[in-house]
Amino acid sequence: MLKKYLLLVSLTLICFQLCIAQKNDDLKNQPQKPIREFRAAWIATVANINWPSKPGLTTAEQQKEALVLLDLLKSLNFNAAILQIRPQADALYKSDLEPWSYFLTGEQGKAPEPYYDPLQFWVEAAHDRGLELHVWLNPYRAHHLSGGEESATSVVKSKPELVVKLKDGQYWMDPSKKEVQDHSAAVVRDIVKRYDIDGVHIDDYFYPYDSYNGGADFPDDQSWAAYQQSGGKLSRSDWRRESVNTFIERIYKEIKGEKKYVKFGISPFGIWRPGYPESIEGLDQYDKLYADAKLWLNKGWLDYFSPQLYWKVNDIAHSLPVLLGWWQSENTKGRHLWPGLNVGLGGDDKNVDEVINQIMITRGMVPASKGALHWSIAGLVKHEKLRQGLIDGPYKKEAIVPASEWLDKKAPEMPIVTVTPKDSLWQIRWNHPEKSDVFRWVVYYKYGDKWNYRIMNRNDKSLDVLVAISRTPTSKDKLMLTAFGVTAIDRTGNESEFHEYTIGQGF
Repeated sequence: MLKKYLLLVSLTLICFQLCIAQKNDDLKNQPQKPIREFRAAWIATVANINWPSKPGLTTAEQQKEALVLLDLLKSLNFNAAILQIRPQADALYKSDLEPWSYFLTGEQGKAPEPYYDPLQFWVEAAHDRGLELHVWLNPYRAHHLSGGEESATSVVKSKPELVVKLKDGQYWMDPSKKEVQDHSAAVVRDIVKRYDIDGVHIDDYFYPYDSYNGGADFPDDQSWAAYQQSGGKLSRSDWRRESVNTFIERIYKEIKGEKKYVKFGISPFGIWRPGYPESIEGLDQYDKLYADAKLWLNKGWLDYFSPQLYWKVNDIAHSLPVLLGWWQSENTKGRHLWPGLNVGLGGDDKNVDEVINQIMITRGMVPASKGALHWSIAGLVKHEKLRQGLIDGPYKKEAIVPASEWLDKKAPEMPIVTVTPKDSLWQIRWNHPEKSDVFRWVVYYKYGDKWNYRIMNRNDKSLDVLVAISRTPTSKDKLMLTAFGVTAIDRTGNESEFHEYTIGQGF
């Protein structure tokens, strides 16, 4: 009896080992999927920080500068740009709600000459390079110190009852006023409706930093008195936070009401409150900016959350991994957590190593949806060693933006694929019954038993691949192309089913 039992156990183990071996072989023969990672850079227009380089450039000069920046991102295997289009209740696009930006033409309200729509240009140019284009808006700032003279259509002059003047000279819209919320929400809705953007983004400017007002409290006495007279029971701080909370939730709903696939991202100050977690010190945005960023993340009123973690790994009081870990513990709705990193630290070996380490930390701590936003594109433009470090290191291979399954889980249909010989190449061609549902393509190809891939842009229709490649640069021994496949990626990152086409079987 014991011998029969031992024999049965031995046979079971052998079958189990064979199954594991078969599974490993199957995995070995599966195509290598593209890296999933959000790689974005902020492009600031306020004070002409990043683009355009100064007010009053010609249309051709503005467009040339834009393409240089987008080509840089593409060359570094980024997949998104975050362009500031509303720095001070103005517009770097055609708007019937707010005046043309001073930072474009040097005169608020004046359109570019010859005329073009900068946002339309950026959207098309970004998409042609396989980059998502997210529009970055400041919801409350009405006039920046560098913003020139206000035009008659500026909210400062056309609706002075909605703004207050700060002691440093800036104007700020009062976040508690319903008319302010209505106006900013209308701006967002208009942009989402008219432009083929991929995301709407706001940063850390809610109630202003008190340094803008000489350390004094925000001058909203009139609004506060009206709230109390109407029977309001909240404390002044809670009332301010509630005004911002209401606006954040509303903006999320406004965006989804127009186009569900357009992502909403927020990049608040990196610390919620000092002591969260215990070792953290610094500004209390909950109490000073009246921004309850933890609540927004807990509630899922956004699609990606990008706290500005601009500190170094070993900065004990503000440590990036410590803060990132805490924010991840608050990510109860499973939204994308893509932190903001400071890539302007410098271009020497030490700072390049710091940036690369930070990227690798984000990958290890938030592996299900990797990604980071880079402040700002100026660091990438300026520091050659940083560019080289990224492209030789973490950004060596192209990446697809992680999918947002809560927005859309439906994968696009498989592409229609054909292939024809072309000298020493095979030309792989593809088409799709619903091209509007496709943002990028992935072409998989196999030499011998090893798969690789190329990510192609929306307008690409074919890829030429070699029939054979050398095993090593000096070897005459060749690996033959044995199989390939093409998949479609939609606007929310879903990938179509993969079908393997074998060379010699139908081709």
